[in-house]
Amino acid sequence: MPEIFRFFGFSFFFYSREHEPPHIHVEGKDAMAKFEWDGTKFVLKEKNNLKTGDLKKIKTAVDDNADLIIRRWNEYFN
Repeated sequence: MPEIFRFFGFSFFFYSREHEPPHIHVEGKDAMAKFEWDGTKFVLKEKNNLKTGDLKKIKTAVDDNADLIIRRWNEYFN
């Protein structure tokens, strides 16, 4: 399970046997989210138990690191 980075007490990662489209899982603080790449940006697809403030921080981290996430996805799965 490759971890891409950690921010705000959350782990941003892929599972080792993933599927297209590129996406990132986020877990921590008894909460989770999943963001999928739509070809131009990451879009929230799932969330559970996330506080509004944490979701905003997570979304900003995903947006700010979209290039890194896509690069790491391609390195790992291609």
